[in-house]
Amino acid sequence: MSDFTNSSFDAQTELLFLRDSYLRAFDAVVVAVDNAARAIVLGRTAFYAGGGGQPADTGQIISLASGITWPVVAAKKAGVSVQHMIDGESPLPEPGESVRGVIDWEPRYRLMRMHTALHALCGTIFRDYGALVTGGNMGPAKARMDFEMEEFNPDRVAEIELRVNHELALERDVRVQILPREEAYTIPDLIRTKINLLPEGITEVRTVEIVGLDLQADGGTHVANTREVGGIKVVGTRSKGKSNKRLEIVLTGKPGDEAYEEPA
Repeated sequence: MSDFTNSSFDAQTELLFLRDSYLRAFDAVVVAVDNAARAIVLGRTAFYAGGGGQPADTGQIISLASGITWPVVAAKKAGVSVQHMIDGESPLPEPGESVRGVIDWEPRYRLMRMHTALHALCGTIFRDYGALVTGGNMGPAKARMDFEMEEFNPDRVAEIELRVNHELALERDVRVQILPREEAYTIPDLIRTKINLLPEGITEVRTVEIVGLDLQADGGTHVANTREVGGIKVVGTRSKGKSNKRLEIVLTGKPGDEAYEEPA
């Protein structure tokens, strides 16, 4: 049971990452605290709260008055609010306190690269094979995406990997827009999943476009250009049924990537 010390726990949290995925730190005001659940609600946040297969961010919340630091182990949506889940036993801040949020940048940036890589994969397969997405999930080191495809053999998988890496190497810009729902729904093939996951009643739709390749509704964080992704390598495949095929990928071409090799 929640034990919020302020009745404004259901106040809407402004989601800063929707417009700026590169925001590593931000200032905010505490609007509610749940001591039992060890959760803090801020008026604004750059912490991604999870969803769409992308994990939530971790990081820190720091008191601007006292310098006390609270480790954020996850963030999650709770209605229109975002709850920042706090580790440890130190007393939580009071509502009205000014704080600074700091994102654990290395895993966040890898997730940005991975998410854009998955959109390049999705866009390439939709363009070249007409296949819709049936599921997916990602982590900083590895990701998977499932497609409604019947023909799935080593030659096709190698072809897909080659085509996606070609698209990434073209250094395509990645553009984010927030559009009125009516305008967004005039865009052909905006929803690339087999099931439309957009909630009923939303008035605005956020779109992510890899210019010249892919345009779809999406709420996650992305890099600004495909050059930041590097490349991908398909490291696993699986048949999930006659018309449901899975690709597992890792990132390549950057320090820290699983398949990265230092230049000679």
